[in-house]
Amino acid sequence: MRLLWTREAVRAREAIYDHIEAGDPAAALAMDTLFSAAAARLRKHPQLGRNGRLPGSRELVVHPHYVLVYDIRDDALRILHLLHTSRQWPPER
Repeated sequence: MRLLWTREAVRAREAIYDHIEAGDPAAALAMDTLFSAAAARLRKHPQLGRNGRLPGSRELVVHPHYVLVYDIRDDALRILHLLHTSRQWPPER
């Protein structure tokens, strides 16, 4: 199964990294490694997560403060967003 990160997910991941890095570069790297490992696990076991709040999505808690939001389309697992648990999801429209 292919693994794809959407632009929104990449931007969220980079923002999280930058925020943590400002205070502790090693912690930022460790957190980013955790995100990569979780996504790799999902490639092999895409049903690990729970049903998501958006129709057709799934969510995997990867840290007490972070959730990977993803879906499965054809042969691809798409990371849709990397969500901090204090944020509204889905965003109000």
